[in-house]
Amino acid sequence: MSAYRHWARTGAAAADSARVFLKDVGHGLLEVSHNSLALLGFAVAAVVVFVGSHPELRRGAEQKALGWLLARQEARLERDPNVLLALAEPEAIARATALNPSALTRQQASVAHWLARRYKVAPEPIGRLVQEAWGIGQRAGLEPTLILAVMAVESGFNPFAQSPVGAQGLMQVMTRVHDDKYEGFGGNHAAFDPVTNLRVGVQVLKECIARAGSLEGGLKYYVGAANLDDDGGYAAKVLAEQAYLRQVVAGRLVPITAPVRAVSTHSATASGAAPAEPAPAPAPAKEEARPAEQVALLQ
Repeated sequence: MSAYRHWARTGAAAADSARVFLKDVGHGLLEVSHNSLALLGFAVAAVVVFVGSHPELRRGAEQKALGWLLARQEARLERDPNVLLALAEPEAIARATALNPSALTRQQASVAHWLARRYKVAPEPIGRLVQEAWGIGQRAGLEPTLILAVMAVESGFNPFAQSPVGAQGLMQVMTRVHDDKYEGFGGNHAAFDPVTNLRVGVQVLKECIARAGSLEGGLKYYVGAANLDDDGGYAAKVLAEQAYLRQVVAGRLVPITAPVRAVSTHSATASGAAPAEPAPAPAPAKEEARPAEQVALLQ
């Protein structure tokens, strides 16, 4: 019995010793952690104060943090099978040259739909160009049907068209000759913005007509054939297309396959009607003359 009590007391003493040991160890760890956290907080505060007093260090840290976040975002998007998610650009719609033809007047909408079918292009971008032709035509004192006819003959409404001698865009303006006109639009690359090319082309056309003193003569200047015996039928072709557009504006039914007809300046500007007999498609004007003639406008 005495042996049992002895072992009991020994066990109780050992348990008390263990509890004291664990209590001391826990208290020591708590003290150490408190001191470490306090030291870490102090170090962080010191770094913040130091970086805050040096703007260049702060900016560098911000850029690195931003770069790290962007890299993580890009890595996440690269793993995503939806490629468009990474390329999404909601503001891209602002770059589109398009307009619902229903927003146009009746005459403008008729012209837009007729041109869209005739040249096999979408009515929305044509609608925007028709609207612009009406607006700038009023400001420049030129008929919108003439502006649209020039675009039709020059490029077939291809905004990226380029001739062998460097005439570019919808109205085939010599960009390198009229680079000053593109300065207000951000530079020469604006030649491939449809609306900008239209506006610059209208200004060049207006200057050509003023220099020649007549519409037909102005068209010869525009195509670079003012010093040639003939313009290869260019002016007649433009005026014929304008005559068709005038008929569309007047509400007449004009086949989209209507042939190019040779018309005189008088018949195009006075009556607006094409002649009865069709003429064969004219040969293109001598493109090599265009740069010299457009340069002459600057002299």
